[in-house]
Amino acid sequence: MNIELRGRTDYLVAYQAMQDFTAARGDATPDVLWLCEHPPVFTLGLAGKTEHLLAPGDIPVVATNRGGQVTYHGPGQVVAYPMMDLRRAGWFVKEYVFRLEEAVIRTLAHYGATGHRVAGAPGIYVRIDDPFSHRALTGPVPAGDPFRGLGKIAALGVKVSRHRTYHGVALNVAMDLEPFSRINPCGYAGLQTVDLSTIGITTPWKDAAQVLGGKLDALLAP
Repeated sequence: MNIELRGRTDYLVAYQAMQDFTAARGDATPDVLWLCEHPPVFTLGLAGKTEHLLAPGDIPVVATNRGGQVTYHGPGQVVAYPMMDLRRAGWFVKEYVFRLEEAVIRTLAHYGATGHRVAGAPGIYVRIDDPFSHRALTGPVPAGDPFRGLGKIAALGVKVSRHRTYHGVALNVAMDLEPFSRINPCGYAGLQTVDLSTIGITTPWKDAAQVLGGKLDALLAP
């Protein structure tokens, strides 16, 4: 997989470039991974409901063709866009999504933190009270609190066209988290969003991008 550290990139520019690359690629085109950081923008997935945009204010809103609801991208977040041929890799979409999430979990482990999956809520979460605990999530889900004291640290939304993927996964590193309060993140009212700095991990954006890129490269190798 060819990895490109693209850095600060306008969201609409990246979105169009992903579509152009996917439309033009052939059976022999190598898979690529772009690592980006976007200026502030809210994005709506195909199933996105405008009622989850509570008060976008001066931050632009872009409707996209990825899966999922509404999320926020901004400075201090690593957005990884793997563009893969799933048929060549021999995977179904469920396996691909699992590998994206696993790359985030392994990135968090690199920094000593533990990431968790929540059934029915794609993305990766950490315990707000003890992000470095290795305890598994156990027991019934408390009524009215499906996230059990968790904070969301990575969001996921993908598009598959003719077995070829684009969009991807966003890991929060050191952000201004205030814009997440203007939405119901991923469609969940009251869901708390965190980043690496919130849980006590300080790392430059470029370093986090390289770690996540390496984990994705290893896990997405056919």
